[in-house]
Amino acid sequence: MHDFKSKYGPWAIVAGASEGLGAAFAEELAKRGLNLILIARSLDKLEVLSNNLRNSYPIEIIIHSVDLADFGQTKNLVSRLETNIGLLVYNAAYAPIGYFENISEECLTRIVDINIRAPLLLSKLVSTQMIRKSKGGIVLMSSLAGTQGSPKIATYAASKAFNTVFAEGIWSEFRKHGIDVIASCAGAISTPGYKNAQNKKDAPGTLSANVVAEKTLNALGKGPTTIPGFTNKVARFFMGRLFSRKLAISIMDHNTKNLS
Repeated sequence: MHDFKSKYGPWAIVAGASEGLGAAFAEELAKRGLNLILIARSLDKLEVLSNNLRNSYPIEIIIHSVDLADFGQTKNLVSRLETNIGLLVYNAAYAPIGYFENISEECLTRIVDINIRAPLLLSKLVSTQMIRKSKGGIVLMSSLAGTQGSPKIATYAASKAFNTVFAEGIWSEFRKHGIDVIASCAGAISTPGYKNAQNKKDAPGTLSANVVAEKTLNALGKGPTTIPGFTNKVARFFMGRLFSRKLAISIMDHNTKNLS
């Protein structure tokens, strides 16, 4: 824990921190002694989370209501922070469910803004400070959905594929600066959003948000990608190595057709 704080502290910024996996990341980082900058749209939820964490851990917490689809707003906030940011966790995601023909242009634009543009530019913004210090870390949440075409969440899955490939590239580039980068390619996570979209029992390999956060942070510094959970690792092996792309897409179609 001390080594983690020394390498990635004293402050961590968690984007998309109001609930679910973002809140789990916040708690796991608080356990490790990092001060927190929590950003999301819902200020009420951030206030509840920050109060709970302050009561449990001896850390400082800053919260801000930000629409991550508006990078100008995000950049203005982060640029004004007088804190030493050693870690970025980008957890925010927008995932409208439906077939591409039924997704509006506005929703497609928002997917790009939140899932691609914001993590890309926020990584650029915080890494500038990290390069000067020769240490730091960046965690980008990706998804197993992004390892092949995923009907009914096609654009979301494609945006997650971007995050994985982007993380792999800058993982290699930033190593000489002492900065660790990882993309966490998670499977199903038991979060409020997942529960709302799932019309049947949990998918095989579904993990709690706390487990995903812990396993992801434990993997930071050990390679460019991680897949939390043994079942998900096995599924990725079969889907990516043994099955044809056509079969993998058909399996995803079967798994996503009941999402709503």
